[in-house]
Amino acid sequence: MSERIILKLGGSVITDKGADCQVNKAALADVAAAIAGAPAAQIVVVHGAGSCGHPEARKYQLDRGATPGYTEGIGITHDAVSSLNTEVVAALRGAGIQALGVHPLHAGIADKGRLLTFETKNLETMLSLGMVPVIHGDVVMDLSRGACIVSGDQLVRYLAVALKCTRVGLATDVPGVLDGGRVVREITPQTVHTLQIGSSSHTDVTGGMKGKIDELLGLAAAGTESGIFSVSRLGDFLARKDHGGTTVREG
Repeated sequence: MSERIILKLGGSVITDKGADCQVNKAALADVAAAIAGAPAAQIVVVHGAGSCGHPEARKYQLDRGATPGYTEGIGITHDAVSSLNTEVVAALRGAGIQALGVHPLHAGIADKGRLLTFETKNLETMLSLGMVPVIHGDVVMDLSRGACIVSGDQLVRYLAVALKCTRVGLATDVPGVLDGGRVVREITPQTVHTLQIGSSSHTDVTGGMKGKIDELLGLAAAGTESGIFSVSRLGDFLARKDHGGTTVREG
Protein backbone atom coordinates (compact mmCIF):
# COMPACT_ATOMS: atom_id res chain seq x y z
CA MET A 1 0.00 0.00 0.00
CA SER A 2 1.27 3.49 -0.81
CA GLU A 3 1.86 6.09 1.85
CA ARG A 4 -1.34 7.33 3.49
CA ILE A 5 -1.47 10.99 4.53
CA ILE A 6 -3.98 13.22 6.25
CA LEU A 7 -3.66 16.83 5.15
CA LYS A 8 -5.48 19.43 7.23
CA LEU A 9 -6.16 22.81 5.63
CA GLY A 10 -6.66 25.52 8.22
CA GLY A 11 -9.82 27.61 7.96
CA SER A 12 -7.68 30.74 8.01
CA VAL A 13 -5.86 29.49 4.90
CA ILE A 14 -8.90 28.89 2.71
CA THR A 15 -11.18 31.69 3.98
CA ASP A 16 -10.89 35.21 5.26
CA LYS A 17 -11.75 34.55 8.91
CA GLY A 18 -12.57 38.22 9.42
CA ALA A 19 -15.23 38.21 6.69
CA ASP A 20 -18.54 36.44 6.14
CA CYS A 21 -17.72 33.13 4.42
CA GLN A 22 -15.32 34.70 1.94
CA VAL A 23 -13.46 31.84 0.27
CA ASN A 24 -9.81 32.33 -0.70
CA LYS A 25 -9.96 30.78 -4.15
CA ALA A 26 -6.38 31.71 -5.00
CA ALA A 27 -5.09 29.81 -1.95
CA LEU A 28 -7.30 26.85 -2.81
CA ALA A 29 -5.89 26.78 -6.34
CA ASP A 30 -2.32 26.75 -4.97
CA VAL A 31 -3.19 23.92 -2.57
CA ALA A 32 -4.78 21.91 -5.36
CA ALA A 33 -1.73 22.37 -7.58
CA ALA A 34 0.60 21.22 -4.78
CA ILE A 35 -1.47 18.08 -4.14
CA ALA A 36 -1.73 17.32 -7.86
CA GLY A 37 2.05 17.57 -8.21
CA ALA A 38 2.89 15.51 -5.11
CA PRO A 39 4.47 12.05 -5.14
CA ALA A 40 1.94 9.23 -5.35
CA ALA A 41 0.13 8.70 -2.05
CA GLN A 42 -3.30 8.11 -0.61
CA ILE A 43 -4.44 11.49 0.71
CA VAL A 44 -7.35 12.43 2.95
CA VAL A 45 -8.04 16.16 3.07
CA VAL A 46 -9.63 17.64 6.18
CA HIS A 47 -10.40 21.35 6.30
CA GLY A 48 -11.48 23.83 8.92
CA ALA A 49 -14.54 26.04 8.68
CA GLY A 50 -12.93 29.47 8.91
CA SER A 51 -15.53 32.17 8.42
CA CYS A 52 -17.97 29.60 6.98
CA GLY A 53 -19.42 28.09 10.14
CA HIS A 54 -17.71 29.51 13.22
CA PRO A 55 -19.94 32.62 13.37
CA GLU A 56 -23.07 30.50 12.97
CA ALA A 57 -21.96 27.99 15.59
CA ARG A 58 -21.30 30.82 18.04
CA LYS A 59 -24.58 32.60 17.27
CA TYR A 60 -26.61 29.45 17.99
CA GLN A 61 -24.36 28.40 20.92
CA LEU A 62 -23.79 24.94 19.52
CA ASP A 63 -20.85 24.53 21.86
CA ARG A 64 -23.56 24.16 24.54
CA GLY A 65 -25.55 21.65 22.50
CA ALA A 66 -29.14 21.61 21.23
CA THR A 67 -32.53 20.99 22.79
CA PRO A 68 -36.00 20.33 21.36
CA GLY A 69 -37.32 23.51 19.78
CA TYR A 70 -33.84 25.02 19.53
CA THR A 71 -32.30 23.13 16.61
CA GLU A 72 -32.33 25.76 13.86
CA GLY A 73 -28.59 26.37 14.21
CA ILE A 74 -27.74 22.77 13.32
CA GLY A 75 -28.95 23.08 9.75
CA ILE A 76 -27.73 26.65 9.28
CA THR A 77 -24.22 25.85 10.51
CA HIS A 78 -24.03 22.62 8.52
CA ASP A 79 -25.10 24.45 5.36
CA ALA A 80 -22.35 27.04 5.91
CA VAL A 81 -19.54 24.51 6.32
CA SER A 82 -20.90 22.37 3.50
CA SER A 83 -20.76 25.34 1.14
CA LEU A 84 -17.05 25.70 1.88
CA ASN A 85 -16.54 21.96 1.37
CA THR A 86 -18.09 22.30 -2.08
CA GLU A 87 -15.57 25.02 -2.94
CA VAL A 88 -12.62 22.91 -1.75
CA VAL A 89 -13.78 19.88 -3.72
CA ALA A 90 -14.28 22.01 -6.84
CA ALA A 91 -10.75 23.43 -6.59
CA LEU A 92 -9.24 19.95 -6.26
CA ARG A 93 -11.26 18.62 -9.18
CA GLY A 94 -10.14 21.60 -11.22
CA ALA A 95 -6.57 20.37 -10.76
CA GLY A 96 -7.49 16.87 -11.94
CA ILE A 97 -7.88 15.31 -8.48
CA GLN A 98 -10.78 12.90 -7.99
CA ALA A 99 -12.07 14.58 -4.83
CA LEU A 100 -15.34 13.83 -3.07
CA GLY A 101 -16.88 15.68 -0.13
CA VAL A 102 -17.76 13.72 3.03
CA HIS A 103 -19.91 15.36 5.72
CA PRO A 104 -19.36 14.40 9.39
CA LEU A 105 -23.00 15.17 10.21
CA HIS A 106 -23.88 12.09 8.14
CA ALA A 107 -21.01 9.85 9.23
CA GLY A 108 -20.17 10.58 12.86
CA ILE A 109 -21.63 10.58 16.36
CA ALA A 110 -20.27 12.31 19.44
CA ASP A 111 -20.80 12.32 23.18
CA LYS A 112 -20.00 15.29 25.43
CA GLY A 113 -18.31 17.07 22.56
CA ARG A 114 -15.96 14.24 21.60
CA LEU A 115 -16.24 12.12 18.50
CA LEU A 116 -17.22 8.55 19.38
CA THR A 117 -17.51 6.92 15.98
CA PHE A 118 -17.03 7.86 12.35
CA GLU A 119 -17.75 5.55 9.43
CA THR A 120 -14.46 4.84 7.65
CA LYS A 121 -15.24 1.85 5.41
CA ASN A 122 -16.44 4.28 2.75
CA LEU A 123 -13.20 6.25 3.09
CA GLU A 124 -11.11 3.09 2.74
CA THR A 125 -12.94 2.25 -0.46
CA MET A 126 -12.51 5.75 -1.87
CA LEU A 127 -8.78 5.62 -1.16
CA SER A 128 -8.45 2.21 -2.80
CA LEU A 129 -10.05 3.70 -5.94
CA GLY A 130 -7.55 6.57 -6.01
CA MET A 131 -10.03 9.15 -4.79
CA VAL A 132 -9.40 11.94 -2.26
CA PRO A 133 -12.04 12.20 0.48
CA VAL A 134 -12.53 15.81 1.60
CA ILE A 135 -13.89 16.08 5.15
CA HIS A 136 -14.59 19.18 7.22
CA GLY A 137 -15.31 20.47 10.69
CA ASP A 138 -19.05 20.11 11.16
CA VAL A 139 -22.03 19.80 13.46
CA VAL A 140 -22.64 16.22 14.59
CA MET A 141 -25.30 14.72 16.77
CA ASP A 142 -24.21 14.30 20.39
CA LEU A 143 -25.65 11.62 22.69
CA SER A 144 -25.48 13.87 25.77
CA ARG A 145 -25.86 17.38 24.35
CA GLY A 146 -28.06 16.79 21.33
CA ALA A 147 -25.48 18.31 19.00
CA CYS A 148 -21.93 19.65 19.10
CA ILE A 149 -19.19 20.98 16.89
CA VAL A 150 -16.47 18.52 15.92
CA SER A 151 -13.44 20.45 14.70
CA GLY A 152 -11.24 19.52 11.79
CA ASP A 153 -8.42 18.97 14.28
CA GLN A 154 -10.49 16.47 16.26
CA LEU A 155 -11.32 14.68 13.01
CA VAL A 156 -7.63 14.55 12.11
CA ARG A 157 -6.83 12.82 15.40
CA TYR A 158 -9.63 10.28 15.04
CA LEU A 159 -9.13 9.49 11.36
CA ALA A 160 -5.34 9.27 11.49
CA VAL A 161 -5.67 6.38 13.93
CA ALA A 162 -8.72 4.75 12.31
CA LEU A 163 -7.19 4.86 8.82
CA LYS A 164 -3.66 3.96 10.01
CA CYS A 165 -2.15 7.02 8.36
CA THR A 166 1.62 7.28 8.15
CA ARG A 167 1.87 11.07 8.23
CA VAL A 168 -0.23 14.07 9.24
CA GLY A 169 0.30 17.64 8.08
CA LEU A 170 -1.46 20.86 9.07
CA ALA A 171 -1.13 23.66 6.53
CA THR A 172 -1.71 27.01 8.25
CA ASP A 173 -1.35 30.75 7.70
CA VAL A 174 1.71 30.86 10.00
CA PRO A 175 5.10 29.12 9.58
CA GLY A 176 4.50 26.81 12.54
CA VAL A 177 3.70 27.07 16.22
CA LEU A 178 5.05 30.42 17.37
CA ASP A 179 6.35 31.23 20.84
CA GLY A 180 7.58 34.79 21.25
CA GLY A 181 7.63 35.21 17.48
CA ARG A 182 9.89 32.24 16.80
CA VAL A 183 8.93 28.90 15.29
CA VAL A 184 9.03 26.07 17.82
CA ARG A 185 10.60 23.25 15.84
CA GLU A 186 9.48 20.42 18.13
CA ILE A 187 6.73 19.93 20.71
CA THR A 188 6.43 16.96 23.04
CA PRO A 189 4.31 16.33 26.14
CA GLN A 190 7.36 17.27 28.19
CA THR A 191 7.93 20.65 26.50
CA VAL A 192 4.44 21.90 25.66
CA HIS A 193 3.91 23.38 29.14
CA THR A 194 6.85 25.75 28.67
CA LEU A 195 5.25 27.44 25.65
CA GLN A 196 2.95 30.44 25.45
CA ILE A 197 0.37 29.26 22.91
CA GLY A 198 -2.78 31.33 22.51
CA SER A 199 -6.16 30.73 20.91
CA SER A 200 -7.34 32.23 17.63
CA SER A 201 -8.00 35.98 17.63
CA HIS A 202 -10.86 35.41 15.20
CA THR A 203 -14.29 33.93 15.92
CA ASP A 204 -13.34 30.33 16.66
CA VAL A 205 -15.32 27.84 18.72
CA THR A 206 -12.74 25.06 18.44
CA GLY A 207 -9.76 26.34 20.40
CA GLY A 208 -7.36 27.90 17.87
CA MET A 209 -3.72 26.80 17.96
CA LYS A 210 -3.94 25.46 21.50
CA GLY A 211 -6.77 23.18 20.39
CA LYS A 212 -4.62 21.89 17.54
CA ILE A 213 -1.71 21.10 19.83
CA ASP A 214 -3.93 19.26 22.30
CA GLU A 215 -5.30 17.04 19.54
CA LEU A 216 -1.88 16.40 17.99
CA LEU A 217 -0.32 15.47 21.31
CA GLY A 218 -3.06 12.87 21.68
CA LEU A 219 -2.21 11.61 18.21
CA ALA A 220 1.50 11.53 19.07
CA ALA A 221 0.68 9.34 22.08
CA ALA A 222 -0.93 6.92 19.62
CA GLY A 223 2.33 6.79 17.64
CA THR A 224 1.78 9.27 14.78
CA GLU A 225 3.88 12.40 14.34
CA SER A 226 2.42 15.58 12.88
CA GLY A 227 3.80 18.66 11.17
CA ILE A 228 2.42 22.21 11.40
CA PHE A 229 3.73 24.49 8.67
CA SER A 230 2.95 27.37 6.34
CA VAL A 231 0.68 26.47 3.44
CA SER A 232 3.43 27.86 1.19
CA ARG A 233 5.54 24.85 2.27
CA LEU A 234 2.88 22.26 1.47
CA GLY A 235 4.88 20.92 -1.47
CA ASP A 236 7.87 20.34 0.82
CA PHE A 237 5.74 18.40 3.30
CA LEU A 238 4.22 16.20 0.62
CA ALA A 239 7.69 15.53 -0.82
CA ARG A 240 9.04 14.60 2.65
CA LYS A 241 11.34 17.62 2.71
CA ASP A 242 11.93 19.97 5.65
CA HIS A 243 8.84 22.15 5.86
CA GLY A 244 10.41 24.65 8.25
CA GLY A 245 7.58 24.31 10.75
CA THR A 246 6.80 22.46 13.97
CA THR A 247 6.85 18.71 14.55
CA VAL A 248 4.62 17.29 17.28
CA ARG A 249 5.85 13.95 18.56
CA GLU A 250 5.89 11.74 21.62
CA GLY A 251 8.91 12.50 23.79
